[in-house]
Amino acid sequence: MKIDNHNKEDIFLINQSLEGDKKALENLIKKHQTWIFNVAINLTSETTDASDLMQEVLIKVVTNLGKFEQKSEFRTWVYRIIKNHFLNSKRSKPFNQVISWTEFGNGLDATKDEPVPDQYDIDKKLLVKEAKQSCMKGMLLCLTKEQRLIYVMGELFEMPDSKASEILDISKANFRKKLSRTRKQLYNFMNEKCGLVNKDNPCRCARKTAGFIKAGYVNPQNLQFQKNVISKIEKLVDAKVEAFHDDVMPEYRKLFQDHHYQKPENELQLFETIISMDSVKKTFDLN
Repeated sequence: MKIDNHNKEDIFLINQSLEGDKKALENLIKKHQTWIFNVAINLTSETTDASDLMQEVLIKVVTNLGKFEQKSEFRTWVYRIIKNHFLNSKRSKPFNQVISWTEFGNGLDATKDEPVPDQYDIDKKLLVKEAKQSCMKGMLLCLTKEQRLIYVMGELFEMPDSKASEILDISKANFRKKLSRTRKQLYNFMNEKCGLVNKDNPCRCARKTAGFIKAGYVNPQNLQFQKNVISKIEKLVDAKVEAFHDDVMPEYRKLFQDHHYQKPENELQLFETIISMDSVKKTFDLN
């Protein structure tokens, strides 16, 4: 396996952590928690659930750190933990339920077109941006959990099929087939309903924002997707090693990659919470 500088740093921090270096463990968690959080946002479509998923994954990463055999990149190993934890999650959470495309479309149609009122002490443009991202992330809940994982890896973050198939324990051809089917479902729905690319569609984010606020999908006092912004996903995506040649609509992919890449809240508090757990104390003798 070719070891890049990022993975060399990971291996160094892991070895130091296993020897009881508290600062090394803190740096390892901080290095990867923002990425895990942003993967989780697109799997759960909600920041509170994403924070919970991130913490649960990090606890599994930390308590199983001694089992990392360095046969793959550390982040690939973490992705496997995300995959197993997310797909096996059975708790009563909204992201465990798949919404039908028909139900989601009917919900958009039933949301009245009306202007955003002036009563909120916040820029209307931010409210519209929040409504847009909330709606698009909600669309991902129409995909199965496996499809969401495939979409996040292969389309949103443009992971090569060689690596993604390894994480999912399937062939590269099977991964490409599943990704193509997932993209078609999502982008065909958007092409039939959403006006962001297909201007023949009447649905517009600004017209639906007031309705989303009334329905509770957008909270003007607590915007989910407009705070703690670091960058945009597209600026953090590496060039794809293996290009996919199919009928993907790049305009729709760009819309999702234009979403914010956000920093999780209370990073230090999260670390202190993790290292105070009995399961972590049993694993490390931190100094």
